[in-house]
Amino acid sequence: MIIKGKTASLLAASTLSVTGMQALAQDAQTQAELDALRARVEALESSKPGAGTGDLRIGNTTLDVYGYVKADFFYDFEYDQGDTAFVNVIGEPSAETDGTFGATVRQSRIGLRTNTPSGIGDIQGQIEVDAFGSGGTAEFRIRHANIRIGEQWLIGQYWTNFQPLDTYPTTVEFNGPVGIPFARVPQVRYTNGFGSNTTFAVSVEENVGGSNSDDPVLTGAVEYNDGKYLARASVLYGKAQSGDVEVDQTGFTLSGSIRPWQGGLFQVNYVNGEAIGPYLIGLGDAIVGGQANDVDGYTIEFRQDLTPKWNVGISYGKEDYDLPTSTGSLSFTELETIHVNAFYKATDNLTLSAEYIYGERNDTISGDTFDGNRIQLAAQLNF
Repeated sequence: MIIKGKTASLLAASTLSVTGMQALAQDAQTQAELDALRARVEALESSKPGAGTGDLRIGNTTLDVYGYVKADFFYDFEYDQGDTAFVNVIGEPSAETDGTFGATVRQSRIGLRTNTPSGIGDIQGQIEVDAFGSGGTAEFRIRHANIRIGEQWLIGQYWTNFQPLDTYPTTVEFNGPVGIPFARVPQVRYTNGFGSNTTFAVSVEENVGGSNSDDPVLTGAVEYNDGKYLARASVLYGKAQSGDVEVDQTGFTLSGSIRPWQGGLFQVNYVNGEAIGPYLIGLGDAIVGGQANDVDGYTIEFRQDLTPKWNVGISYGKEDYDLPTSTGSLSFTELETIHVNAFYKATDNLTLSAEYIYGERNDTISGDTFDGNRIQLAAQLNF
């Protein structure tokens, strides 16, 4: 990146300036050190785009800054869902509206990756933050912070191994469809493979918020991916707690995708388990009335490239709970969402997008059903 090369030059030039003023009062040995520092500046300059990798180097470590700036504009017709299309609030009297316009840049994020060769393999680091603070504030929060040792070990915070990351539907709004696990947790994960297309991973993870358990969570996953076909399965075991009640937390996911023709993509995800509501987009209660709350959910997505710059997609998601989750003055046992979107790649790093979102919240016990509609536009600049 040009920015990285300039940053390296400015840092080195600043160091040269300070050292140069000190050199006026130093002897010939200091002058020799200054000459050596000039040589390091030349080495940094040579890493600019066109002459090397473009990474900033500090000693034997390369650093890569990445992220994007994203501006979202949305209009809620019946219920104000906030900066994300949070279907759980649909039906709440406090969220009723005759129409609400909103905008946010809180999804913007920045990250840093490092890589250092060593005798036990490359040691990689990652830290990534966005501005989705709690309570609707634009405060930085950590998304990822982890260390990777070689190709096998990950230590730190990353997506849970229970989540089918490679088949997660693409949406303009932040959450995506209901019916799929979504969580970032501290963990220790080991990954390896069979042949060139199959990998497996096992992990020990911290439980997600909402499960209220201090016990660790164990997960395992296996995935086959040859570029055209993908199949993945994962399992989870842990504990969930509410007051003095503790229950087993178990679940599994099955996922698959296929690219049936040029530019086409069809993928599905299915999740089932007990007390795993806090892992899902809908955030259903893990325990209700002293019982584990069983849930199953699924997503279906179809995408198609229309041109090298345009692609469109539609995704459907559903979560179905055995026991009702209370939110505000109401509760739900079922959640449904539909996302219809289009993305236009204006340049290599600038994408414009539009999306229609439909959400439905249903309590099969009380018979209450509510729905909400939302339109969202966004501009995203990657770097």
